Amino acid sequence: MNSANMNDFSMDSRSLAGAFSAKLSAAREAGFSEITLCAQDLVGHPDGVDAAITCVRASGLAVTGFQAACDFEGQTGPLHAFKLDLAQAMLRLCQALRCPLLVLPASRLPGATDDAHAAARDLRQLALLAIPLNIKIGYQGWAGGAVAQTYLQAWDRVCEVDMPNLGLSLDSQDVLAANTPQDDLLADLEMLDPDRIFLVQVTDLLATAGQTLRVLPGDGSHHEALAALVTSLHGLGYRGGYNLAAFNDDYAAMPAQHVARRARDAALWLGQDVLQRSVPLPNQIRLRRSLAAQVSKAS
Repeated sequence: MNSANMNDFSMDSRSLAGAFSAKLSAAREAGFSEITLCAQDLVGHPDGVDAAITCVRASGLAVTGFQAACDFEGQTGPLHAFKLDLAQAMLRLCQALRCPLLVLPASRLPGATDDAHAAARDLRQLALLAIPLNIKIGYQGWAGGAVAQTYLQAWDRVCEVDMPNLGLSLDSQDVLAANTPQDDLLADLEMLDPDRIFLVQVTDLLATAGQTLRVLPGDGSHHEALAALVTSLHGLGYRGGYNLAAFNDDYAAMPAQHVARRARDAALWLGQDVLQRSVPLPNQIRLRRSLAAQVSKAS
């Protein structure tokens, strides 16, 4: 059931229930060749981290990204030292998985807002530590972040740091929840450098009982908006991967194979029906970048 389009998509382990080995098998059987993992996948394995890494390699799945929610940036003193040690441990796990990308959500800690430049300082430090390991850092804004609540705020931090291996991990939930009109959204996206978007996490949203659930594309109510987002990113030159990162209590109650098959259907819809409809405009993209370069030189 594999298709060339499936290679653009990774299954997020957090979307699947059950034992780690079952998650890997479900993703592989559904036709995925790549998966995104988190630290809990490894440290929670009953036989330890090394056994978990062996499991990943035996599965044949490539690890697209490694989620590291460690509230890293913006701290000082002993807390900074503690968080730095934790972040370095995340980098070592990422390297052991032969994973090229560490996904770093913005810190939730309120103390991170005390110094406007502290976050940039720490992100630069982490990026420097990641260079010898050949690992990129995908910084991600989110609603619960203290430093960056949106992708545009995260992008500001990335630009301030200006390191080649520090870029953006863009979560579609951030975009969909804002309900930005399409013209304004395109203007916002045009401020990003598509080469510095390292991963796009794709999820749909579903409102129920006063809550907003992260669900797979096809299960939510933002079908058209999600297609427009993916099409816009493609038209602007993004050619990186898409991670199907949708998780909720309902998916957690379903067999991993069932959710993985739903994710496969979502990937095929996005890959075949949406992305293959997207007609890149290479001349216009080159013109936009050329103009941007001219403005940069002029300033």
